[in-house]
Amino acid sequence: MLNGWLKKLVGKSDSKNVAKKRLQFALIYDKLEVSDEVLIKLHQDIVDVISRYFEIDKETLKLDIRKSEGKSALVVNTPILSAKRPF
Repeated sequence: MLNGWLKKLVGKSDSKNVAKKRLQFALIYDKLEVSDEVLIKLHQDIVDVISRYFEIDKETLKLDIRKSEGKSALVVNTPILSAKRPF
């Protein structure tokens, strides 16, 4: 499951860029002490929460950790198909 998640995360690219991207993510995750299990659970939790309010394309949801000025940010990107109506 994680391998498929990583493929979605890095997108389609040549093997050199994929390997580079995986290494970057591995280094960031190691520094943040985030395990594969936590990332998988985080991905599912984010899908669950966003899905309460919006119809989303769950297959294209991407998580990314970006580093800037010594801080890390979690970036979530997913197409919103429609807003759900209030209960």
